[in-house]
Amino acid sequence: MTSSIEKNAPLLPTTVIGSYATPGWMWTALAEVDKGNYGQTDIKELFDDAVNLAIMDQERAGVDIISDGEMRRWYFVQSFYKRMTGIVPDPPLRKVGLYGYDSPTRYHTVEKVMVPEGLGIVEEFRYAKTRTARTLKATCPGPLTISMHIRPREAYKDRLALAWEFAPIINAELKALVKEGADFIQVDEPSFAIIPGEQDDWIEMLNACLKGVRAKLALHVCFGNLGSRPRGKRRYAWMFPSLLDVKCEQLVFEFANREMCESSLWKDLSIDRELGAGVVDIKSFHVESIEDVAERIRELLQYVPAEKLYINPDCGFFQLPRWLSYLKLEAMVAGTKLVRKELA
Repeated sequence: MTSSIEKNAPLLPTTVIGSYATPGWMWTALAEVDKGNYGQTDIKELFDDAVNLAIMDQERAGVDIISDGEMRRWYFVQSFYKRMTGIVPDPPLRKVGLYGYDSPTRYHTVEKVMVPEGLGIVEEFRYAKTRTARTLKATCPGPLTISMHIRPREAYKDRLALAWEFAPIINAELKALVKEGADFIQVDEPSFAIIPGEQDDWIEMLNACLKGVRAKLALHVCFGNLGSRPRGKRRYAWMFPSLLDVKCEQLVFEFANREMCESSLWKDLSIDRELGAGVVDIKSFHVESIEDVAERIRELLQYVPAEKLYINPDCGFFQLPRWLSYLKLEAMVAGTKLVRKELA
């Protein structure tokens, strides 16, 4: 769907995937929240301030299309489970050592899962749009990803059946976002790459989430980013041509941390979608130079028309410190501006 984004954005629009870095003071504040030392007004102020900071950093860096930083979420999907009924937590798998994919709290179903008050993404967007004049991208986890820490027991025969439960929930959330003014929505589905299988069923499920959502729609598929570590086969080619059946205008992929592997994919497979290309490595403490970013964009432009190319980091910044995230955003914007001048 054509939106105001196409009218207002420059060539090679810069954007983000979703999450921004958690500042040091927020870690301390969240620890106090867990101890019960913050009241409801204190908690609201905490998250409002965090969103304000994320927006400020993105604007200061010069990003064209920003997010609210997903500052009200925790470890991508964990905070959504507090909004659900029909699930109970399991004993931890591992509590000793480095935090990893076997560390987050897992749940199992005890009855049909419901989200009586929605996912809360509409409320996130409603606040963020009062704090910026920039174009906002709303982000929502897909059904595979939002269910990734829930094990089906009661009411569901398998994970696919459980994931389908979230399709109408997500669809309703996305339509409500459009009513709230969102015209660019990204669905995040790293589980598509992490747990391959039943691909046709999962694409049908994604389309059920997107059905009737009148906005510019993007699908982000990455290979995991917990503790800056991937989880999954780090190739995209095997997903095609099936992935082209998803009813979205843009596919958002990571390239930088894979040393630009598969940069020719759009030409090799004659893909006609927009590409949101990751040109900043969020799994590395190395700060890209302006020329690093420009070189990566130039490489992609050999295979993707400039009018179909959006520029973004590989993934969200949640796993990086704030100072580093900001420097990477600055480099991304400056490198993009350099290539824009060359194209002009």
